[in-house]
Amino acid sequence: MIAYSISFSEVRNRIYIPKYYDPSIETHLASLKANYELVTIGELEDEGRLEVSTGHEVGKEAYGTGNIPFVRTSDISNWEIKTAPKQGVSEAIYEEYQTKQDVKDGDILLVRDGTYLIGTNCFVTSVDSDLLYQSHILKFRVSAGSDLIPELFFLALNSEIVQRQIRSTQFTADIIDTIGRRYRQIAIPTLKDANKADELRQKVRRALETRVRGKAFIKQAPVLIEQTLKDGHTGALDAFLKLEDEELEKALVSDTVTLEFGGFEATSVPKSKIKNRIYLPKYYDPEINEELQKLSGHCEMISIGEAVNDELIELQTGHEPGKLAYGTGEIPFLRTSDFANWELKHNPKQAVSQEIYDEYNGRQDLRPYDILLVRDGTYLVGSSTIVQEGDEKALYCGGLYRIRSMKNERLPPYLLLGLLNSYVVKRQIRSKQFTRDVIDTIGKRLTEVQLPIPRDLSLRAEIAEKVKTIVEQRSNARNELRDLAAKFG
Repeated sequence: MIAYSISFSEVRNRIYIPKYYDPSIETHLASLKANYELVTIGELEDEGRLEVSTGHEVGKEAYGTGNIPFVRTSDISNWEIKTAPKQGVSEAIYEEYQTKQDVKDGDILLVRDGTYLIGTNCFVTSVDSDLLYQSHILKFRVSAGSDLIPELFFLALNSEIVQRQIRSTQFTADIIDTIGRRYRQIAIPTLKDANKADELRQKVRRALETRVRGKAFIKQAPVLIEQTLKDGHTGALDAFLKLEDEELEKALVSDTVTLEFGGFEATSVPKSKIKNRIYLPKYYDPEINEELQKLSGHCEMISIGEAVNDELIELQTGHEPGKLAYGTGEIPFLRTSDFANWELKHNPKQAVSQEIYDEYNGRQDLRPYDILLVRDGTYLVGSSTIVQEGDEKALYCGGLYRIRSMKNERLPPYLLLGLLNSYVVKRQIRSKQFTRDVIDTIGKRLTEVQLPIPRDLSLRAEIAEKVKTIVEQRSNARNELRDLAAKFG
């Protein structure tokens, strides 16, 4: 849409935002009528086929009081909730809001407020049941007995035509963008052909189930990988992967990023043990050394700095092309918030032109199986992802480290990903995190982090293979959902 004209009589509710009347949206919707029925969310709600509600604001005083996830807009990525949301609340606060929010398997959460994140959504699953969500998020639930199919309603929300409608209804309220109550105006296409609808529902369901089981593994990975390193065999991993869905749900740890900080409160350190004039108490957390000692029976400890010097891995940071480069093209510019649950977002926030990509590509050289790890960003520090084939054409920001395994037989990339997501490594990263100017970072202290690498080469390969299988299955399912949504409507 560039420009068009409408008559004064067509102006609705004194809304004078040009994109709100984008004629190409109406043309697109009209073209769907042969194969789809079109019904607005408001009509679905009024007819009792769909229930819509919003979350609550528990207050900042509640943050960090427990480990029950309080889902915020940034905690939704790639159609799911992050395995370790930023904020957690206590059992008491959860019980206060649980009945009002009543989140269940099959609900859909959609970001209503928040500029770039508006329209982002996720399908709630059994591994997400104990949570609260904030007021900037809408919850959709297909009513019992409704002819609406939850999986297809979810797919419709992610179709191009619905996402375009969401953007066209977006407006600024005070200091934040929102769609407010305008969500009711959005037309949802539903397939007329029952056989095609059922076939599509099954495809969506299979892809979601694949991602859910993989997400459960990722959520439990810090515990499972650490136990495997202690045991010297993959028994803990094997047992978890064999669990049925109901058993899987019971086995999961309720987790937020606060658990990565551990239970450390205070310790005493002689002056002679102070390193580099660092006086942060958590830097000397004695529990970390105790944990590393327990792992030494089956693992050799190699610092990331030693691994770089031994050419076992390569470490590099990204670049900042500047904000003027944003939106100049379609090549992803990956930032610290553009990945979650060990994978890149299917829709990164910013993109750059081919010209800018060519300018930086030689210096960045992103390849499949490279690992990106957040260096700067407070709660995101230490988060990591592994680049899949097809995702390597991208640039990445200066707040990220790119870690490349240079000797795959000694340190397979997927083993490295697993080790970086064990609690003992995550806690080391958190203990070395510090504030620089207005942002937290691990800076060059990442090189001090000890990697517990199994001495047994076969164990290294087994861990790597299990992590690889999970990541690639989830990636394939992510791509399938993206393609199904692109074709829908």
